[in-house]
Amino acid sequence: MLGACVNTMPTSNWILVDDFEQPELTDWQIVDTQNDTKPFVANPQVTVIKTANNNRYLLKKPAADGVVGNRKALTFKALPEAVAVGDTYTFYTRILVESFPNNHAFGISNLTPDEIIKQAYNAFEPTLRVTDKAESNGFKNDGTLMVKIDSDDKYRQYSNVQNYDLNRSATPLQTNIWYQIWYVVNNAPVAAGGQTYDVYLQGGEFAKQTLVFKNAAFRMKREQPLIYFFANSNTGPHKKPYGNGGLAYDDIYMSRGLELSTPSTP
Repeated sequence: MLGACVNTMPTSNWILVDDFEQPELTDWQIVDTQNDTKPFVANPQVTVIKTANNNRYLLKKPAADGVVGNRKALTFKALPEAVAVGDTYTFYTRILVESFPNNHAFGISNLTPDEIIKQAYNAFEPTLRVTDKAESNGFKNDGTLMVKIDSDDKYRQYSNVQNYDLNRSATPLQTNIWYQIWYVVNNAPVAAGGQTYDVYLQGGEFAKQTLVFKNAAFRMKREQPLIYFFANSNTGPHKKPYGNGGLAYDDIYMSRGLELSTPSTP
């Protein structure tokens, strides 16, 4: 079975990373490590708590509309517990695309803050990507949720998630719709079949929780404990900007093992 129904009963297995219900953002590090804005804008990244329908959530943009040149807008927070080498954990995140065009990535890192700042995109291990940018070879992404794969083609390092029942790529993410994502992260060594993750999605074309990718690849495969939730976004270069469309995050949780219930949220 490729699909699975969501169990909406509350569960104590979920551990809160952040639900952004506090009025101000705390315990997150916000760093712009390649700020090439012209004219120069100090701290161009937009990462703020917003409120809609009595719910608070995080909105992240690489810069305000019209500002170009912030190439690495990093935002990260320590996990409440580390995912040891050999362990499997499920991460749950809700996302909403505020607008396209954009270029966002988020996932889990096994690096310290200093190393995340230094490595940027290479700080990721399990990675999810939202973008409609054109790659350097001209290939145009279409805004479908993407995962990291192993590939010898430097321009095709990601794959769209799939609608396996229809034997095709999933359709692009719609704007202003909350999607639920479960990503089951296997932090075992490569030799033991690990450094991979499976992704389940609900929202848009998937009315029920559905397996949309199996055995996506960790980006670097360092085989170290996973310790940070990490998000990155990028306006693109001045000559060919990607756009500053925002991505909203809410209800970030983690749970030991395979856990496909929905966290109990306020």
